[in-house]
Amino acid sequence: MKVFKVTGTFQMGRYRKQPFTKEVAAEDDARAREILFSDIGSKHGTPRRRIAIASVVEVPADKVESGVVKAKAGILS
Repeated sequence: MKVFKVTGTFQMGRYRKQPFTKEVAAEDDARAREILFSDIGSKHGTPRRRIAIASVVEVPADKVESGVVKAKAGILS
């Protein structure tokens, strides 16, 4: 499994745009987008149409910061 760093913004309330950067363990970038939509949508109650993804970049195994993502991706420290 690969690790992707997803960046973008989502709408919080009526006018505020909240930036985000999140590491996600997924098979490919399309699946990483789906995981991110699901995660932000469930945590913040934001519909997918209000989430704007700016970039999805694969992260090398030695540059992964999140311990949870390392465990999901099967990366040994």
